[in-house]
Amino acid sequence: MRFLDEHDVRSVFDLDTAIASQRAAFIALAREEAWQPEKILGGYADDTDSVFCYASRLDRTSGPVCKFGSINPGNAETGRPTIHAVVTVLDPHTGVPLAFMDGTAITTWRTAAASAVAVQALARKDAARLLVLGSGVQGQAHVAALHRDRDYAWTGMWSPPGSPLDVSVGRLREQGFDVEPVESLSDAIAEADVIVCATLATEPLFTAGQLRPGATVVAVGSFDRHRCEIGPDVLRASHHVVVDHEPTARQNCGPLVADRAQGDTAELEVLELGHVLTGAAAGRSSDGDIMTYLSAGLGVQDAAAAWSVYQQAELHGVGRSVDWPAPTPPDFGTPSPGRSTRRDSRSH
Repeated sequence: MRFLDEHDVRSVFDLDTAIASQRAAFIALAREEAWQPEKILGGYADDTDSVFCYASRLDRTSGPVCKFGSINPGNAETGRPTIHAVVTVLDPHTGVPLAFMDGTAITTWRTAAASAVAVQALARKDAARLLVLGSGVQGQAHVAALHRDRDYAWTGMWSPPGSPLDVSVGRLREQGFDVEPVESLSDAIAEADVIVCATLATEPLFTAGQLRPGATVVAVGSFDRHRCEIGPDVLRASHHVVVDHEPTARQNCGPLVADRAQGDTAELEVLELGHVLTGAAAGRSSDGDIMTYLSAGLGVQDAAAAWSVYQQAELHGVGRSVDWPAPTPPDFGTPSPGRSTRRDSRSH
């Protein structure tokens, strides 16, 4: 059994590995090689905090993976990540626990890496202006991930008043990213080619009318029914709405739930990202198309990421390895002479 803390995970799960794992996850899902059950997500109705549990499996050759965690928006005020999680990996053949690892680092990188895969597939090839809404951990990770395969002429970051925008921008600049803090959201939206929404907003941050032709919108914070960084108008203005997994997105993504609740229009058609990646579905058809990607967040993303982490950790001897003994059969004792071992069903 290998134990991997946040530092261990980050040491073997670089951005290239994360992007490759997410591409593999979406393709396996599209080819029906992955096992992707419904996820558990929710909490108390009057509480902003949420709990989640994702179990999944990338394919038959990799082991089952389960991630358990909590979303606590109030953490942003103290500089802590708003999401904390742990991940367990089991052997694909015996079910023996193989690894127990920090899930916060995995969630951060796999989410941003998935958005990078989506932007590669959906954005205009000449997209030059990137706008990230949200200055938290996910916002910063998305700047790094989306700059991995293209150089943007301008990158802006916006977040609601009171958030540590300047601190986040300063941190990104120290890492070599030329990021500009944005004051006027409406002006920035009107000029952006790629807009990433990495907030926990419950009301739309902009309207479809503010988008320029050809814009690509990526919403990663609308993963719960009451979270709506964008509204149904943006979905309806899009040439295609692309999701990570249609059943999960329709059940959980706030903008899709809100669109369905309007009840006066035909059900919105959506495509799955994996089908676009495999060529089973066409994405953008012209440079003027508005494209939207909704990320519900999937267990198979964690399964692909965690299996990559485990394999790299084994290869390089990263983390703390401990013996995990096989369970011993329970000893129920020897029955007394003449005493029946049959249980009375009425006692159960």
